[in-house]
Amino acid sequence: MSLGSMITKARKDAGLSIDDLSAATNIRGPLLREMESDNFSQCGGETYARGHIRNIAAKLNVDPQIFITAFEDEQMHVDRSMQDLLVENSVMREPSEARKVSWKALATISVASLFVAGLAQIIISNNSTPDIPVLIEESVSPTPSAEATPEATAVEEVVPTDEPSISTGQGVEVIITATRAKSWLFVSDATGRTLFSGQISAGTTKTFTTDQQLNLKIGNAGGVDLSVNGEKVGSLGADGQVVSVSYGVDS
Repeated sequence: MSLGSMITKARKDAGLSIDDLSAATNIRGPLLREMESDNFSQCGGETYARGHIRNIAAKLNVDPQIFITAFEDEQMHVDRSMQDLLVENSVMREPSEARKVSWKALATISVASLFVAGLAQIIISNNSTPDIPVLIEESVSPTPSAEATPEATAVEEVVPTDEPSISTGQGVEVIITATRAKSWLFVSDATGRTLFSGQISAGTTKTFTTDQQLNLKIGNAGGVDLSVNGEKVGSLGADGQVVSVSYGVDS
């Protein structure tokens, strides 16, 4: 006998109608009819259903545990039937089957991941740009010209011994002309002060004056001509010859 039938029989044995039982238990009549039809889903959950069942049993002078035990047995049967129904309609799977599917899915995902990773590695390897050697352009320093580098050839410096100092009593004027070739020239006065140091180009004329003495050092004596106080001296040496000479006023 179901719980609903047990409640109906106990109510009738007590001589009560649905309305009488509703008034005694404060449970709505329609809900009592649903419970006697074994439909406890309208009770608001199992906790409320158990409360209503205990209340009904007390009013009908029935041991509440009898109704509660019947309720739990029927609810267990209902829950199991619902689970079976869901399994049959593929809504749920048995726990063991679910585990099998999970392991299969995991294995499939793992294999797919390994395949994708391997394919990606192959694509990256094929598309990677090969190392291109970098050409480093070396700057080549220009070779110094022959003019920029002084000739290492040793030349003999000649100091004329037969050229006396020219005295006018009023000072000294020396005119140097690079008549035939350029020449290096150094000029200083009696105090050692440098008046000129550098190169004079071919065809160039330099004039120097002093009250006492002029000291000259000519790097290419054969290329230049001198004039001292208006008197032409001419060349003091050969081409490429270094000559040192002084012109001054006798003290």
